[in-house]
Amino acid sequence: MLIASCSHQSHSRDGGTPAGIGAITEQESHTSALMQAVSAVNDSVVWVSGHRATWVRTVDGGHTWVPGAMTGPDSTLEFRDIQAVSATTAYLLAAGPGERSRIYKTTDAGQSWQLQFQNRDSAAFYDCFGFWDATHGIAVSDAVNGKMIVIRTDDGEHWSAVAEDGMPAAVPGEGSPAAGGTCLIVWGRAQAWFGTVPQPRIYRSDDRGQRWSVVRTPIVAGEASGVATLAFRDEKHGMALGGRLLKPDDTSDSVAAVTSDGGATWTLVKRPTFSGAVYGAAVVPNMRGYVVAAGPKGLDWTGNDGRSWTSLSRVAYWSVDCISRNACWAVGPGGRITHVTFGR
Repeated sequence: MLIASCSHQSHSRDGGTPAGIGAITEQESHTSALMQAVSAVNDSVVWVSGHRATWVRTVDGGHTWVPGAMTGPDSTLEFRDIQAVSATTAYLLAAGPGERSRIYKTTDAGQSWQLQFQNRDSAAFYDCFGFWDATHGIAVSDAVNGKMIVIRTDDGEHWSAVAEDGMPAAVPGEGSPAAGGTCLIVWGRAQAWFGTVPQPRIYRSDDRGQRWSVVRTPIVAGEASGVATLAFRDEKHGMALGGRLLKPDDTSDSVAAVTSDGGATWTLVKRPTFSGAVYGAAVVPNMRGYVVAAGPKGLDWTGNDGRSWTSLSRVAYWSVDCISRNACWAVGPGGRITHVTFGR
């Protein structure tokens, strides 16, 4: 059952939401697991994943959600990223140390899952992945032996490591936060970016992960601090967000930055209205300057690339994805799934 939760938003006279104004509707996910990642195929088909080896799917735009979960020894996996391809096909990334980092694929709507990759390096910890299309994807791990690790697939079935010589040296303790499934994102046919802590750095590749460059951003640095999520509206214009990831009451200004040159340079913008860090973010397609930001202390949107922000909610969220102005989905603890719309 859908429960409206948008009384704090402005409405037009006909009862609808004015164009460009955000409104939210809570969903019934039928699970209490922490939902940590979301991927929308279109306005109707959305997949969500999270802890307790759980995934949830809708094929009717959120009217009904059907959960599933792995059992037995795999039941404690944390599916911190998901890539939806269709109503029947999706990839899951389990994040964790050593063999707990895995990639699965289903082609039968979750009735069965094929284990495609299992990490054998006890020092590695895979954080998130991204896909240019249904069969070409890339995943990133925290640094091992002084370099971030990247694996990729060119057939949607097999994963292999990218050569180390194309990766710059890591800083001590460097890794990508496995918070909301958007620490790594892709664009177009070959571009990719990922963010890291404890220095707020962003890596960029223009050749599907073969070679990388890295820059430092003005986002706050320090222990468990840096870039947690990225959102690009095209190959040049993007936003990076993060902050002090383990300090929910922090109100530091340096948690969001924008680029207009593909990530070569970054400029600070205003932080969202909620305190603490931002774990997930997504651009709203075909709405220039619109970004939705999610964190443990709230959900916000901006319509001007971060020059100002408006609150949607003050409850906890981990991730968000937008496929259209009518279909943004934010997820978080306790099986939380929220539908966000931006009017007609």
